[in-house]
Amino acid sequence: MYLCYRSLPTKLAFLQTNCNSFLYVLLLFLSIFGGASGACPPACICASDIVSCTNKNLSMVPRTIFKFIRKLDLGYNKIGFLDPDWFPVLLDKLHTLILSNNAVSSISSGSFSTIPNVRYLDLSSNHLKSLSNPVFQELKMLEVLLLYNNQLTHIDAGAFGGLHKLQKLYLSRNSLSHFPLDLYIGRSKLTELVLLDLSHNNLQTVPVQQISLIPARQLSGIYLHENPFSCDCSLNSMLNFWYHRHFSPVVDFKNDYICLTLDGKTNSRLHLIQESFLNCSESAINGSFPAFGLLYEVQVGERLVVHCDSKIIDTSTQFVWVNPEEQTLKPDYKNGHFRVFYNGSLEIEDAQIGDSGVYSCIAINEKRSLNETIDIRITVSNMTNSRSHAHEAFNTAFTTLAACVVSIVLVLLYLYLTPCRCWCKSKKQKRKPNQSSVHSSILSATPSHDPQEDKKCSTGKRVVFLEPVKETDSGQNGKVRLIPSDNLTAESILKTSSRSKSDSDSVSSVFSDGPFIASV
Repeated sequence: MYLCYRSLPTKLAFLQTNCNSFLYVLLLFLSIFGGASGACPPACICASDIVSCTNKNLSMVPRTIFKFIRKLDLGYNKIGFLDPDWFPVLLDKLHTLILSNNAVSSISSGSFSTIPNVRYLDLSSNHLKSLSNPVFQELKMLEVLLLYNNQLTHIDAGAFGGLHKLQKLYLSRNSLSHFPLDLYIGRSKLTELVLLDLSHNNLQTVPVQQISLIPARQLSGIYLHENPFSCDCSLNSMLNFWYHRHFSPVVDFKNDYICLTLDGKTNSRLHLIQESFLNCSESAINGSFPAFGLLYEVQVGERLVVHCDSKIIDTSTQFVWVNPEEQTLKPDYKNGHFRVFYNGSLEIEDAQIGDSGVYSCIAINEKRSLNETIDIRITVSNMTNSRSHAHEAFNTAFTTLAACVVSIVLVLLYLYLTPCRCWCKSKKQKRKPNQSSVHSSILSATPSHDPQEDKKCSTGKRVVFLEPVKETDSGQNGKVRLIPSDNLTAESILKTSSRSKSDSDSVSSVFSDGPFIASV
């Protein structure tokens, strides 16, 4: 009794230690597996499919993250580098990722491989200085990319390669000194990009001639205000054209387009969007004022209406169009599928490939003795042909592979699935449901006289001939006994290995095609 009392505290302490260890293991198990399935990280706030981890001094992404989240906010933290291991788990449902106001200074290739379906990525207000080629290629579904308020001075030509669905790109408040023309022209162009914000950078000049070749759908979303432009007539002409075309970037920020001109020893600031800009307007008097138009794209068979956005339009302005074949098109005169309206618009019905080229709209104002020429480029493409050429190589390879597979299948069918032999078919035809008697099991010794049947069924056929045995016992009236028992069949005779000597001697031929002669 005393020993039991003394050992009781020891046992209790042992049980308590084991319980604590078990609880620790259980909590660790739940933190690993339970967190992966849906535990909210301790430093974050979770609401349905949204996880907010803002302003928590995080230097890395929490390891326990909802796998089914759609929006993750990691703003105002201390995340510094984005490499292939910076994101712990695969989140295929995540479509919004916010990393603004962190310390991100570099992005490596493969950094976004675990979040391939992100559509909105915010990397604003970080320490990025350059973008290498390529860094966003895993984000095939990305539509909006925010990179404003960084320290970007250089962007590689293919830094945004692979972002075929990107629609909005914000690069404002950086230190860029060159217009990223590769976004619109070249192998890595983004055809879906409709908004590019380059405001508040260090752009002094832009390639006006190349920009004029950008399609109108994309051209109307380029923001260039608050840049230290040098005063230039071509830039003034382009911006004035955008303003008369009611493009939002110049209409909304008209007073923010400023250029610097050297006036003696001081720099003067002038508004770029104005009619009387330096001496640029003097060339319009009794001459032709060059204006930069738009690039219109249309498919074969579609209808296109092109407007002539002239700066000298009033009630007395007349319009004349010149097509790529140098034909003059005037109002009230329909030339083929071309038609010019009195307001200066050109209509092309049932556009064809041959209609592609540069069209010139000439606006004539006799009261002001001015005329203005606007060149507009129209491109007519055939989407069906372009797609067929793009997939021609794939179709050829697929057809060849399919032919090889079909050939292999036919060879296998020929080798292993040969037709049933004639003896098998004849046996099935002759076999009837109730053939359990002795007489149905005994094959007749009389040869068949049907020549066609002999020809078809002679190959591989084996017949069992049994020698008749006379019944010596009394009471049988001299009848011939073919087999000892009525329940014994021909198959049982062939399969039985233990026979009497008399029975084995009575069999004159087994599996023999030779004739049988019965002895009397």
